[in-house]
Amino acid sequence: MRPKVSVFGAGNVGASVAYRLALRNLADIAIVDVVEGLAEGRALDIMQCSPLDGMSCKVTGGSDPSAIRGSDLVVVTAGLARKPGMTREDLLAKNAYIVASVGEHIRLHCPQAIVVAVTNPLDAMAYLLYKTIGSHRNRVIGMAGVLDSARFSTFIAMELGVPPETVRTLVLGSHGDSMVCLPRYSSVNGIPLVNLLGEETIKRLVERTRNAGGELVQLLKTGSAFYAPAAAIVRMVEAILSDSREILPASVLLQGEYGIRDVFIGVPVVLSRTGWERVVELPLSDDEFKALRASAELVRETIGKL
Repeated sequence: MRPKVSVFGAGNVGASVAYRLALRNLADIAIVDVVEGLAEGRALDIMQCSPLDGMSCKVTGGSDPSAIRGSDLVVVTAGLARKPGMTREDLLAKNAYIVASVGEHIRLHCPQAIVVAVTNPLDAMAYLLYKTIGSHRNRVIGMAGVLDSARFSTFIAMELGVPPETVRTLVLGSHGDSMVCLPRYSSVNGIPLVNLLGEETIKRLVERTRNAGGELVQLLKTGSAFYAPAAAIVRMVEAILSDSREILPASVLLQGEYGIRDVFIGVPVVLSRTGWERVVELPLSDDEFKALRASAELVRETIGKL
């Protein structure tokens, strides 16, 4: 029997996630959005791709939250997108109301589902979902590190003129200006990044990665990124549904790992059919540890505002 994935939010990110999942025939998909007709229209549009793309999964849409009943996994993209001049934290109050409502629906209809949080500010919203649903901490996962690492890899590939798939990077910390890029754990075809680029160039690429979301907001004017976030989400969903035990960076609730407690923050985790199995604790330098803990404290301050 094919698993069921529900997507809360039929905007650009949610619709792109649903379409990418359908292309892979990973699951039957339910799209939910409060805007009447939007989710139903997105679902019908995707279903009409089936004869062209070889999709065999079922995609439905509507505004009734009970449609998520029986879901194995729920992706939460519902919320307002950033506009030029806004930080992710500027979205806190309005998106907290939306996400808390979504969390109540998950608690009511599929409390055992694995939840992938996407709404910004990501780490705080993941914490809010965890508290609202009352789920086990291993079943609530924030999508950030996969996207941020992909952006870092892209900028490195562009700088060196190499195929992006040959670049491996790792970005930890919060999904925001305090994210922690780790050039020491980055490479191109196994060659350490520090052997290929100078210190100043790496610093420039790290800064561009931190501002990558804002750069897109400024260019798009009326919206924010959705192709790359959707690709990152589906990468995580596929790892979970396939029980691959792949190690990917994700925002999870730490309880002593890396010396951090009671806060969602991006770290490497093993993903499986149970959610995330364990945190992989990497040996970090003093500066890297300091940056990760400082990032966690900023998230803690944002959570405090909830």
